[in-house]
Amino acid sequence: MTSPDDITRLLAASRLGDDGAAAQLAPLIYGELRRIAHSRLAASAADATLCTTALVHEAFLRLLGSKASFPDRGHFYAYAASAMRSIAVDHARRRQAQRRGGDRSAVMLDEHDDEHPGPDRVLALDQALRQLGACDARLCQLVEWRVFGGLALSEIAPLLGVTDRTLKRDWRKARALLAHLLETAPAPAP
Repeated sequence: MTSPDDITRLLAASRLGDDGAAAQLAPLIYGELRRIAHSRLAASAADATLCTTALVHEAFLRLLGSKASFPDRGHFYAYAASAMRSIAVDHARRRQAQRRGGDRSAVMLDEHDDEHPGPDRVLALDQALRQLGACDARLCQLVEWRVFGGLALSEIAPLLGVTDRTLKRDWRKARALLAHLLETAPAPAP
């Protein structure tokens, strides 16, 4: 079993150009990214064109192509959460464009159609997060890392530099604000 310190150590070694560390790191982070993506997609409504594997592979490719440096495991998974959110939103926008007469044809990426968010739900959440971010950037970051990254509150607190107690209050506040924003959001166009 690999500890979070091992992942942090491998991230640092990989950042310094150690190809052996990068090779050891890949299967460790891939498994965690897959777990995160699966849990996020399984909790949402169905959209049969985005699956766990596709989301993980896209995020993995973005992470590998990134020039960002990650001081520790928590920062890495926070960045991964942002990448997954971006991928899901881009995918939902493409799906909506197709529904509105776009000339692209749907491509099935996986046969698991019971574990994917619908484009309307993803876009509504993205819009609500943008509104939340305009009011309070920290709350938006918290939701993104928690919902899209699957990070525990105890992992997020040090990333944001706040206490666990403060973060629990922020989490309650963010959920309430998002619920309100999602309730008052206009219905998506057919």
